[in-house]
Amino acid sequence: MLMAHPAVLKDLVERYESLRCPSAEDARSRQRLEDVEYTLCVSTGTRDVEAALRAARARLQHSTLHATLLSA
Repeated sequence: MLMAHPAVLKDLVERYESLRCPSAEDARSRQRLEDVEYTLCVSTGTRDVEAALRAARARLQHSTLHATLLSA
């Protein structure tokens, strides 16, 4: 399976979190949230947003650890 670059995943998670805030309740924000949810699922090979977020966060944690080990 292809893996999304950590920078892409980080951006998607950040966008998801910002769109989930209570002030983002207009139709355009809801559509953008749905688009981000879909892209997170496709990028992580999952079918629901909670699994996508877990997978994205795990990948980000792994990439950070890997980068730390390489720079040590």
